Amino acid sequence: MGVVNVTPDSFSDGGRFRSSAAAVEHGQRLAAEGAVLVDVGGESTRPGAAPVSADEELARVEPVLEGLAGIPVSIDTSKSVVARRALEVGAELVNDVTALRGDSEMAAVVAESDAYLCLMHMQGEPRTMQAAPHYDDVVSEVLAFLEERLAFAVESGIREERTCVDPGIGFGKTPDQNLELIRRLGELVALGRPVLVGISRKSTLGKALGDPSATSGSVSASVGAAVAAYERGAWMLRAHDVRETVDALTVAAAVERGTVSA
Repeated sequence: MGVVNVTPDSFSDGGRFRSSAAAVEHGQRLAAEGAVLVDVGGESTRPGAAPVSADEELARVEPVLEGLAGIPVSIDTSKSVVARRALEVGAELVNDVTALRGDSEMAAVVAESDAYLCLMHMQGEPRTMQAAPHYDDVVSEVLAFLEERLAFAVESGIREERTCVDPGIGFGKTPDQNLELIRRLGELVALGRPVLVGISRKSTLGKALGDPSATSGSVSASVGAAVAAYERGAWMLRAHDVRETVDALTVAAAVERGTVSA
């Protein structure tokens, strides 16, 4: 899953693709590099990020989604009005960081359109989520949350086979908790739904490399984390650096098969 942030303040590439033309060009490049899905977002969810209005979010993403017509895209939003419009112009998946908690109409929008849905775990909300997050057992608690939200989605009319789950790396977790989620990813895979992992360029990676003040991670660290997640059962990796990630996963898959040919 390639990332297109149409925002001024995303942690890694905020501001680079604020113009619709630049964002469309970037999304097309990610697809050409091997992304099977391009994730378009118009509201930053970095720690401390302030919310934006639905009108502003729509103004950012709608022309980009239209410009990416013909390329499989997902919409990274927690607002039902944004999701509805995105689905109307061709989005296939709603990537909701609130797991249907942020907007009471979101479940109905997804159910009515029979879209795919990603349910992500987040402790708190973006402005406060990194203020001393606490868990007795982060993996067990994230798993219980995802089980509950999956049940809610199905009860709301969303077909279970259209869902995937995301442990929410960096969303209300310490660096050690993020690494523990990757290390024990198999416990989340056992839930029975495909698991999406988004660890690309996140600050945990920089901290793991010895910089306690890191606000992001390097490309090589992101690729290493992606392979570690893949080897533990991740179904899809959300990545900024698609070509490098695809190359690494292709080789990892070849090693797993023991042959060059798929």
